[in-house]
Amino acid sequence: MTEPVLSMARPITIAQPAKLEIGAGAIARLGAFANRYDRVFVVAMAPTAPFVDRIGLSGTVETYIDLPPEPDLPSVEAVLDAARAFKPDLVIGLGGGSAMDVAKLVAVLWDSEQTVSEVVGVGKVKGRRTGLVQVPTTSGTGSEAGTRALVTDPETLAKLAVESEHMLADMAVLDPELTYSVPAPVTAATGIDALAHCVEAFTNVKAHPLIDGYARLGIELVGRYLKRAVADGADVEARAGMMLASYYGGICLGPVNTAAGHALAYPLGTRLKLPHGLANAIVFPHVLAFNAPARPEKTREILARLGLPGDEGTQAVLTAAHDYCRDLGVQMALARHGATADELPQWADEAHAIRRLMDNNPRVMSTEDVLSIYRAALD
Repeated sequence: MTEPVLSMARPITIAQPAKLEIGAGAIARLGAFANRYDRVFVVAMAPTAPFVDRIGLSGTVETYIDLPPEPDLPSVEAVLDAARAFKPDLVIGLGGGSAMDVAKLVAVLWDSEQTVSEVVGVGKVKGRRTGLVQVPTTSGTGSEAGTRALVTDPETLAKLAVESEHMLADMAVLDPELTYSVPAPVTAATGIDALAHCVEAFTNVKAHPLIDGYARLGIELVGRYLKRAVADGADVEARAGMMLASYYGGICLGPVNTAAGHALAYPLGTRLKLPHGLANAIVFPHVLAFNAPARPEKTREILARLGLPGDEGTQAVLTAAHDYCRDLGVQMALARHGATADELPQWADEAHAIRRLMDNNPRVMSTEDVLSIYRAALD
């Protein structure tokens, strides 16, 4: 099968934060921007809250840390209640993807009559007056670069996606020093999540040459720096490289988005309570191999940029990618994370129903295909 012909004439829109600060110690440069505001509401988590002191804020500050790893509607409402009581004029997301996603929702909804449920979808947010800064402390989600937030529906356990240009950050700060304390297994899993963002956009049915450029840069940075960051958490060059890879992945998410890989990962997060990066790492090799016949040239390029053998054949792709993830220290067997065979059909149905992502996949994936991947990843 040949690669699709991509048209440079297809309309595409890229939105990025108005200002980007990047480099070791960059968080100290946030103070000059943030101190224009009198009341600053920080959405963080317990491990990231101490970083607030590095900003040098001079106004009134409230830090909210009572967030679950996968925020659901009630937990987001609790944050909104706290923000409404505080009345911020600047919101800072300080943490991983969950903290940054919630910060986006707070910035547009704390002073609004709209509810989270009312803005699910694309372009439904009426507006935002509150400033927004995003400061990632992991290298994976790329949420700081984009306009989308995910929240879990507690009744169905489905991921609800809110997308709005009003949730774009006024500033993003990429400081590799904030990721030094991230444990090696988390560094590996979140790094593969960043890789998956780039790869799924690169092989997407909506792929575009402009986004392909960002995806290539991200994939190459992962190939160059992820192993180093896992081996030495204080390797500042490797940490900075992974933060940039994650940012590039976040840019890819806006106009193109992910595909089947993330659809398959979501039930693992909601049902097994796996961290998002780990869920994506487990399914990444299987989906890459499944899609290889539809994107042979791009698959070879992905493997080459990761420093992996580019042998022909689905099994060779699966073996190379699986070994890559395993050698980074990721536990790749779903059974080791508590999954059982009888649960897999329901998860397959749930993943297959996420059409906003499944319809982006370069190769049609049936429910049985999803189930086969889950079964292959079980042991």
